[in-house]
Amino acid sequence: MKEKLTLQEKLKRRKYKTPSRFVTGLYDLIGSTVLLPKYNPHIEVIDDINEEKGACFIVWNHLSRLDHLYTMKAAYPKRYNMVAGYSEFFRGHLHLVFRLNQILPKKVYTLDRGGIKAISSVIAKGGAVAMSPEGMSSIYGTNQPVVPGSGKFLKHYKVPVYFLEMRGQYLTSTKHCLEERKGRTEARLYKLFTPEQLEEMSGEQIEKKLNEVFRHDDYEWSIKNHIKWEMHGRSCEHLDEICYRCPRCGADLAMSAGGDEIKCEKCCNGAKMNDYYELLPFDADCVIPKTPSKWVELERVNIIDEIRRDPDYSFTEHVKVGYLPPYKYLKKMKTSEECGEGKLTFDHSGIHFRGTKLGEEWNFDLSYATYYSLVVMTSTAKFSFYVDSEFYEFTPDRRSVGKMLLITEEMHRLHFNTWKNFPWNDWMYEGRELGVDAK
Repeated sequence: MKEKLTLQEKLKRRKYKTPSRFVTGLYDLIGSTVLLPKYNPHIEVIDDINEEKGACFIVWNHLSRLDHLYTMKAAYPKRYNMVAGYSEFFRGHLHLVFRLNQILPKKVYTLDRGGIKAISSVIAKGGAVAMSPEGMSSIYGTNQPVVPGSGKFLKHYKVPVYFLEMRGQYLTSTKHCLEERKGRTEARLYKLFTPEQLEEMSGEQIEKKLNEVFRHDDYEWSIKNHIKWEMHGRSCEHLDEICYRCPRCGADLAMSAGGDEIKCEKCCNGAKMNDYYELLPFDADCVIPKTPSKWVELERVNIIDEIRRDPDYSFTEHVKVGYLPPYKYLKKMKTSEECGEGKLTFDHSGIHFRGTKLGEEWNFDLSYATYYSLVVMTSTAKFSFYVDSEFYEFTPDRRSVGKMLLITEEMHRLHFNTWKNFPWNDWMYEGRELGVDAK
């Protein structure tokens, strides 16, 4: 009897082609009439990608899970293959849509030869591929450094690269609160690189350019433009997942957020957030950063100092473990199925797990050499990474994902520093060790 293939094996064998005109047209119809209008979109096309006759890329600064709608509208009627996170292909409500639209899978923050092969197959046929060099959508409303090697990757293909510049999409549905909020969103499409420019530039120069044009803070942009958002008194829901440290007393994981307030449980330092995403301190004695993104900057600086000050630094959390079932799709909007639990520790030597998986003992140790950040696909309540090329999701008992994310990134930068922070954030490291290749 022929052995039954797992969903993972079936996906690995899948071949890709350009989506049909019917599917692209239906996608545009639903997006334009039902999905996009509620986000008050303003889309500008400077360079029409439909004038491109051969292969090309569309890249965008990935602010939210809704970005695909803006890419569709700005490029229509251009047919293209979009790249999405590998784990998304195993969610029941997405797998048919992904197949019809010929979405390409990519394992985030890993050397994924299967994903690269899928992209290459589309480009070789003269098709268009839409992808985000950041790897995943924004966590704090700001852009993240592009994945190392993105410049070399684009240079290899020597085809035009179009850039869709996003504004406001993060604030329609943040990573800490997935409720959708209406305000104002913008997108602007233009050609970023010609084949001749890619030929002349080094991979490092291409990545520098990508980081520069991607540079953005949705909170600052919204406040500057005084955009009002419909948040129904829930502007701070789960904000303590990323703003976890009190800026006044320094208590860790002491912030409590709900409704339109965030407050320290130790010293009562806190603020309300209004419908313009402005943090308003309770009183003159409260110490509150201007925006959540600025709050996270202070937390990052604290982590940078802590791990350099303490050679025995260690942070441990109890976590539930989820995986992708081999023979069934995930239901009820789930991102994984629980399969175990244990303790996850971050220290100077790497990331360590001691626990169980599917009823058996399961342990692993990972190096910051290859794990430079955590993958936060949908919500800051959980994160994921790949162990032996398999996807696993981790949900801590406490709202501590924000802290573990910063620890991972800054441990990597201290010991390896291949995924560098932005030059405009060099102030965070003044007088501090940056990493082995920056000495």
